[in-house]
Order: sequence, then structure tokens, then C-alpha cells
Amino acid sequence: MIGLDAIIFGGGVSGLWLLDVLSRRGCHVVLLEAGELGSAQTVGSQGIIHGGLKYSLQGLLTRSASNIREMPELWRRSLLGANSPTLNHTRVRADYCYLWQTNSLASHAGMIGARFGLRVRPETLTAEERPKALASVPGVVAKLPEQVISPVSLMTDFLQQYRDRILKINFPGGVRFDLASPGEITAVHLDAGPGHKGLSFAPQQVIFAAGSGNAALREAVELSSTIMQRRPLHMVLARGPLPSLNGHCVDGARTRVTITSDFDSRERTVWQIGGQVAEDGVNMSPADLIAHTQKELAAVLPDVNFEGVEWSTYRVDRAEGTTPSGSRPETIQILCAGNV
Repeated sequence: MIGLDAIIFGGGVSGLWLLDVLSRRGCHVVLLEAGELGSAQTVGSQGIIHGGLKYSLQGLLTRSASNIREMPELWRRSLLGANSPTLNHTRVRADYCYLWQTNSLASHAGMIGARFGLRVRPETLTAEERPKALASVPGVVAKLPEQVISPVSLMTDFLQQYRDRILKINFPGGVRFDLASPGEITAVHLDAGPGHKGLSFAPQQVIFAAGSGNAALREAVELSSTIMQRRPLHMVLARGPLPSLNGHCVDGARTRVTITSDFDSRERTVWQIGGQVAEDGVNMSPADLIAHTQKELAAVLPDVNFEGVEWSTYRVDRAEGTTPSGSRPETIQILCAGNV
């Protein structure tokens, strides 16, 4: 039996960031992951380091915006290697996002209202400063100092630093908990498969940071899984002769589309497209969502030619603490039961 200060379940950005924090404090800690690192929410995300503007488009400094307004500077320092975690091997796709608006009064009001109370504020661009893709969009075009990172390179960066503390597991079949009471874990047993010796840990603390996997983990230690909710997204991918573009089209208090860009193994531009289209697309088939997204993009990006572009979609669940209305929680949620 191996004694540990902590075991973390879940190898997404939350679990890996926590692994770094605890390791730097001198804790004996391991992280357990059943799939690929970051394979659900982290890699499925668009990699934007939000500073709260998208949560304040109605012109108010919301609690959600306040709670994350320090994030861009915190991440910027880590990405430069000046702060822990040191993430200077994480690839930065873009140092800023563009923000542009539809030609509506509500959109204009949202752009103005979002300026107040945040660390990151949009800088209005002149017609000459606009990128070609946004040359003739109506209304204001601004630059927002929110970096866009590659989530895959972030996972690689953490793995290179903590390879000896990260274990691949088979869950649920290969994990067994010894419980003194619901949520009070005395031992975690890992089955390494036929012909291999397993491992047994006696942790002081067990942290579930496994996104949607937390529901099954909580059930395995006799805790309720109803404290977690899922809010689904249906994202769109576009690949082809596209300009590199990262940013949000704002329509009133919502982001009509959010686009981030990267390149595939053959150096073809790939757009991840989220925002309102990903919310609207939850109940759509892939074909219907692609058609809907094409219409939206034609409306908000009149200067972009989409001829020869390939289209696809993927689904991802945002897993988080439950709220009475089922809407997004305004802040992080940390729930404790026993030593979990």
C-alpha cells in the first residue's frame, strides 16, 4: 500500500493544473486518467483564455465576468514561463481575438457596456487596421487581448513535466475503492490487467476533476451524482482555403459565432466554430447545423469565400455543478464529502 497526500482523477486542464500546484507544494500526488489527456472538454474547447467580456455583453459587470477577469494575465505569465505552472512550451495560436458586431443597436450597446470593470478591454480598430476577413463588416471591429492556445500542446506540456505522476487506468472495471463511509476513501486499488501486478494507494485526499466522468466516480464512492449537470454543445469544424481568424461576432448580449483557427497535419486551415450556433445546434442533425452555420457565417463574414471548404461537426458536454435553472454556474464549485 502506497501512502499519498492526494490522488486526482481526471487529466484535463483542471486536474493537470492542480497536479502542478500540489507537486510544487511538495505533496506526494498522482493523477489518474482513463482516456487520453484532455480528450473531452479540454481538447474540445476552443482554447480562448477568457477575461470575462463575453459574460458582460449586456453592459453589466456580472459575477461571472468578475470571477475570471484575472485569467488572461495569469495565463500570460505562465505561457511566458514567468509563473507556475510554467507553460512556455504550450503553443499560442493567437495573442488576441477580434470582436465585431452585427449592424444593430443592441450589438453596439453590448460592445460599449463590456468595456467597464474588466482587465481586458476591446481596442477599436480603424478601417485600415482591420484584417481582410473583417474589412466590410458593419459596425465596430475591435481587438481584444485574450490569447488563444492549442489545448493539445497544453496537454503535451503538462505531460512532459509530470509523466512520472500520471497513470493510465481502466475505469470503472480496473478501479476499486475501499470506503469507511460514503465519500470517505481509505484505499484506491488499480488493476493492471492479466499477468500484471496492480497498485494500491492510501490517499489522504481524493479529487474528482474528471468532467462528465465525475458522475460515475461519485456513484462509485456512494455519493450522489445529481449535483452535476451537463450542458451540451454541437460544434462545427470548417477546413479549407480560409483565413486565420480568432474572435467573436457579437449580437446584443450573445456571441453569434465564435471562431478559432488552427492548422491540420497538411497545413490546411481549420476553424472551430462555436457561440450561439453551437447552442442552437444541440437539437439539430449535423447536416442541418452545417447549413445553419453556413448561413450565419455568410451573414457575419461577407468578405470570406467559403468555396471548397469541408464541413463537419462534433458534440461535447460541458460538465459542471448543477444550478436550479440548469444555466451556467457563475463561479467555480468545490464540493467536499469525507476526504473527496
